Amino acid sequence: MTEIKQNSPAKDWLEAELADTLDEDYELEMSEPALSLEIAKIYKNSHPPSIERQQYFRDLITLQSELIKLQSWVAYHKKKLVVIFEGRDSAGKGGVIKRITQRLNPRICRVVALPAPTEREKSQWYFQRYVPHLPAGGEIVLFDRSWYNRSGVERVMGFAQPDQVEEFFRDVPDFERMLVRSGVTLVKYWFSITDEEQQMRFLMRIHDPMKQWKLSPMDLQSRVRWEQYTKAKEETFARTNIPEAPWFIVEGNDKKRARLNCIDHLLKQLPYEEVPHEEITLPERVFNPEYERQVLPRELYVPEKY
Repeated sequence: MTEIKQNSPAKDWLEAELADTLDEDYELEMSEPALSLEIAKIYKNSHPPSIERQQYFRDLITLQSELIKLQSWVAYHKKKLVVIFEGRDSAGKGGVIKRITQRLNPRICRVVALPAPTEREKSQWYFQRYVPHLPAGGEIVLFDRSWYNRSGVERVMGFAQPDQVEEFFRDVPDFERMLVRSGVTLVKYWFSITDEEQQMRFLMRIHDPMKQWKLSPMDLQSRVRWEQYTKAKEETFARTNIPEAPWFIVEGNDKKRARLNCIDHLLKQLPYEEVPHEEITLPERVFNPEYERQVLPRELYVPEKY
């Protein structure tokens, strides 16, 4: 991880960003309704102390500054980066994706989270619906779930027939090798949590009205079919962990450490470096003494309630 020297402009910037981020975090924490006191107590007792809040944000912001350098390098050299996020429901994929994209340019780095396939898409070549979302030169694409739906939820829930799953396992190594040969850097993460941790997170979502939207019928079925998902994961690893695109497992029980570890690992997968930047200067405003600003109707303005 890049070190920031004492008494440097970068350190001043880091301190300012840290203060803003902490304020945001406090606001989010205070805005959420209180959980059941009993559930909160159980959750706290079942978790060892995590990284201290201020240290966590200090490390996160430092890593995010490196992600900005990575983004510039990808754009400058027209690189193509695909990152796949798979794993257990509620294992923390969304939280990591949010922290990766938080300070990046959405025109360069975008998230792809596809809905269930339409009837037309079901009749297509399986990988066809994913291909249009692959990056062009100078782009980063983060797949929040990916073509591995076929060996995961579609298989476990019976949406795909055994012969379709077998065809997927035969095709996916060649498909990913084609991507790599075309110049795509493909990084695959699997987020893992324990059975007990997933149960606790689901209970917290059920009792928190601001998080209930995160629980879908498929999520609830993942509790019932825990062992089936485990077997599906094991076969997926055995048959798709290829040298050109290996799997990396992120331990997700500690959300803060999972986020930091994943971002740090991602940065180490690419030989990015500082790239040339044109010096940016603020141009002088053109002033026309004959121009008079129009007074707009008051009803166009948002009322000042606060």
